Amino acid sequence: MTYRRDIDGLRALAVLPVVLFHFGISAIPGGFTGVDIFFVISGYLITGSLLDDLERGEFSIVSFYWRRARRILPALIFVTLLTCIAALFILLPSDLHEFSLSVIAASTFWSNIYFWKTSNYFSIDAELRPLLHTWSLSVEEQYYIFAPILMFLIYRYFAKRWLTALLPIILGSFVLAVMATWLAPSAGFYLLPTRVWELMLGAVLMLKRPPPLNNQFLMEMVGLAGFGLLAIGFFAISESDPFPGYNALYPCLGTALLIYVGQNSPSTIASRILEVRPLVLIGLISYSLYLVHWPINAFAHYLSLQNLDPSIIIAMTVASFALAAFSWKYIEQPFRQKRSFTAPLPIFAFSAGAIALVCVGGAAGAIGNGFPQRFPEYAQQRIPAGDWLEGTCFNEGSSRIESWNIEDCTRTRGFATTVLLWGDSFAAHYVSGLEANKKKIQANVVEYTYAGCPPILSYFSYARPDCIRFNQKALEIIRDAGIKTVVLSGRWTDYEARSFDGLQQTIDTLRGRGVRMFVIGQSPQFITDVRKIAFFAKRRNSDDTYWPMAMDPDINNRMRSFTKGATFIDPLKFLCSAGRCPYADAGEFLYFDYGHFSSVGAILAISKYWPVLATDNALAVTK
Repeated sequence: MTYRRDIDGLRALAVLPVVLFHFGISAIPGGFTGVDIFFVISGYLITGSLLDDLERGEFSIVSFYWRRARRILPALIFVTLLTCIAALFILLPSDLHEFSLSVIAASTFWSNIYFWKTSNYFSIDAELRPLLHTWSLSVEEQYYIFAPILMFLIYRYFAKRWLTALLPIILGSFVLAVMATWLAPSAGFYLLPTRVWELMLGAVLMLKRPPPLNNQFLMEMVGLAGFGLLAIGFFAISESDPFPGYNALYPCLGTALLIYVGQNSPSTIASRILEVRPLVLIGLISYSLYLVHWPINAFAHYLSLQNLDPSIIIAMTVASFALAAFSWKYIEQPFRQKRSFTAPLPIFAFSAGAIALVCVGGAAGAIGNGFPQRFPEYAQQRIPAGDWLEGTCFNEGSSRIESWNIEDCTRTRGFATTVLLWGDSFAAHYVSGLEANKKKIQANVVEYTYAGCPPILSYFSYARPDCIRFNQKALEIIRDAGIKTVVLSGRWTDYEARSFDGLQQTIDTLRGRGVRMFVIGQSPQFITDVRKIAFFAKRRNSDDTYWPMAMDPDINNRMRSFTKGATFIDPLKFLCSAGRCPYADAGEFLYFDYGHFSSVGAILAISKYWPVLATDNALAVTK
C-alpha cells in the first residue's frame, strides 16, 4: 500500500477529540466518537494490507499476525508496564485488585468483555480505571481473528464478490447496534458484533474503491461534507445520547468520505487540510498518544477525586504528548524496522513472553488482594446500610419474583394509607430510614425493589431480563392490594441515554388507574466510595466533609419534564449546595459506597424530603 499523509492527518482528527473529551473539555461533548474514526481507518488499512498479500499470492496468517504484533504489542506492553508501576504506588487495595484483573484482560485482548461486565464507559467511576481505554484495542484484535480468513475465502472461492459477502454482515451489525442502544446499551458499546460494521465500512471502501466524481467541485463538496459529519459527531452528540447506533453514522460516514476523497482526488481542500504537517505529526504518534493519555488522566483523577484544575489539564496534555512522542520514537519505530529482533520468531517469542509477564503481574495483584500492606493506615470499615431485606423485598437477580409478598415487605405499619416504594437499589436505599421517620411519613410503606430495574414498565435489559416481569407485577400488586399512592425512585443517571419517555408512559399508565405518584429524582453520587474520599481528604489534612458530585446536577431538571401527572422531588435541592454534597455528618458516613445511603443517610434524606403520605396530606413534602 502507498503511504497516505492524509490518513495520518485523519488519525490526528480522531485522537485529539478523544483526548480532549477524556480530559474534561466540555466544548467537545462527542469527542469519544474519535474511536469510531479509528475503527473505519483500521478496517480500511488492514484490508489494504491483506488485499496486497492476496494479489501477490503471498497471503499468510502467520505473516499477518507478525505485522500486527510488531505494530500493536510493543507500545501496548510498554504503556501497560508503566501503568502497573504507577498503580502499585497510587491505587488503594480494592482498586489495585480490580486493576490487576483488567491488566490480564487488556494484555490478552478481551478487555472489552471485561469492562462490559464490570463498568459502563460513561459511568461515574470510569475515569478511575487506568486501562478502560483498551476496550477498543480488544475490539480490533477480535476483528483480526476472523477478518483475514473471511477475506481469503471470499477472494479464493467467491470470485471476489465482496459486497455480496460483506453487506449482509455490515447491515446485520448496524441493525444490531441500533437495537442495542435501547436493549443492551453497554453491550452495544463494547462488543464486536455491534462494532464490526464500522471496521467493514473501511474494508469495503478499500475493496471496491469507488471511482472519483467527474466534477472537481462535487469532490470538494464531498470532502467538506466529510468534515461536516465529523463535526456533528464531535459537537452535536454527547454521552447522554444513544450510541453507537444511528449516531455512529456521523463519524463513520464522515471518515469514509474523507478517505474516499483522498483516495481519488488528493488535491481537494479537505485532503490538503489533512496533510498539513502538525496534523500528520500528531497522526504518527496517535497510537501511543491514545495509549498513554488515559492512564495519565485516570491517575490524576484518582489522586484528586474531583474535577481537575485547568493547570493540571495542561500539564496532563503536555505529559501525554511527550510520553507519546517517546513511545513512538523509541518503542514503536524500532519494532517496525527490519532488524534481527523484528524477525517473526523473535517477535512471536517477545509477544508470548511479554504477555505472560504482564499476566503474571496481574495475577499476583489479584491473588494478593491489591497488597493491602502498602497502605496500612487505610482501613475500609463496614458502613451499616440497614436491612433492605435482600432476596425477599430487594431482589438481586437470584430470587423468584413470584416469591415476593406484601406482608413480608411492609416496612412501616399502623396507618390508614398504604404506599408502594417501587424501583431499583436507589429506591431500596431509603428503607433503612423509614422506621425512624414513620410518624412523619404517616403511611404503611411497602418495599418492591430489584437491582438494576428502574420503575419503568417498558424497560428491558439483557443484563436484567426479568425487569419486564418485575415491573409488570407491580401493576398486579397495586391492583390486588388496592394501593392508591406509589413512590418511584431509581438510579436515573443510568437510564437517561434511553430517554425518560418510558417514565412518562409509566406515570400515564398509573394515573389511568387512579394512582397518585411521587417521583424521587436522582440523589447524590460521588466519583468513588466515600471511604476513599475520606481517606484522601485526611491525607490532605482536610476536615471538609462536602465533596463535588460526580454527575450532572441538571439531570433532575431534565427528568422533571417527563413526570407530568406526578409530584417530582429533587433530592439535590435538599442535600447539596453549589454542586457539593456532604458525604459524612458528625463523624458518620451518609453513604456506604459511592451513592447509596447508609442507614444514617437514609434517615436524614427521608427527614428532609420524603413525601408525607397520609391520605389528607398526600401532596406535602417534609422539610
